[in-house]
Amino acid sequence: MKKEMLLVITSFFLMSLTAITGVYAIEETTKVVTLSKEEADITGDGKEEDILLKGIPYQKEDSYLEKIYIEISASDGNTYTFPLENGAKASVQLVDLNHDGMKDLFASVLTGGSEGIVHNYTYSIKDFVHTNLPLPEPLEMDSHFLNGYKAEIKLVNTGKSYLFDLKDRKKYYKKLGLYYHGNLNEPTELTVNPFSSLQPIQLAGKNMGLLGVQRVTGIANADVIASVVSTWSFEKGDWKLIRTDVKKELNK
Repeated sequence: MKKEMLLVITSFFLMSLTAITGVYAIEETTKVVTLSKEEADITGDGKEEDILLKGIPYQKEDSYLEKIYIEISASDGNTYTFPLENGAKASVQLVDLNHDGMKDLFASVLTGGSEGIVHNYTYSIKDFVHTNLPLPEPLEMDSHFLNGYKAEIKLVNTGKSYLFDLKDRKKYYKKLGLYYHGNLNEPTELTVNPFSSLQPIQLAGKNMGLLGVQRVTGIANADVIASVVSTWSFEKGDWKLIRTDVKKELNK
């Protein structure tokens, strides 16, 4: 009886050891990829930090990143980690967006897919304080198709309206039943997308700002009617819209 009990205990121990070994094997095979590395003083103490952008591929040799994060080895001996959205591509830039004399972290993650959605993040660790900085909201628009193969876009922020002649897409819209004899079969709105791009730019003087691009599409993601470009400046703790440009996209 004692021998049988000993065999059971021994078997249980070996099974447990195998399970533990398997867990460690999985962890060891998890590949962390360093996407970029920079050295800069972003805390204000005069010493440089190591700023690493890292990712973990979804599968071996897969370009899609299941996890993306920024890892900072700071001069105070601590490591600061900033998790980002998963995606196909990622980047981080060091720019002073809030005009406090210290560079901030501006990160972008492209999710992939036909929508081309980009997630953006802005962080500061000035004086070793982790701060999430705000970002400008995409422009609000009222947009819809009009009779006669036309479309109208009105920017809520500025009150300006823009009219687009879409006769170059006449056959396409007729085939899909959007128009009949030049008249809309039913009222149809356009799709106003979030920022497909948001990038730091230099404004007048030395200050940095942000340049955003939004696509306005018709009956499909590929039916891009216009690109709306907005320029932003961070003033008194908030983003101020300083310029808009609306450009018609050619039918491809």
